[in-house]
Amino acid sequence: MHNITLSVPDETVEALKILPENLSGEMLLVAAVKLYELGRLSSGAAANLAGIPKVVFLSKLADYGVDTFHLSESELAEDLANA
Repeated sequence: MHNITLSVPDETVEALKILPENLSGEMLLVAAVKLYELGRLSSGAAANLAGIPKVVFLSKLADYGVDTFHLSESELAEDLANA
């Protein structure tokens, strides 16, 4: 496992309206959501990074305005045809 240190200004913590003890979990979740949104991590890998179960991670995506599934129109049509 790799560790990183991130310095967050007090003003940022206050602006986020988050308790300092919850900051690391929030930062990991935000990073996981963004990496998933960019297609850099699968939902399972992103959930693992955030330290939460996959089903919880998927449910939290909507809180950040991220689609749960990344299907193009043709992929969706193919899935419907195969259903």
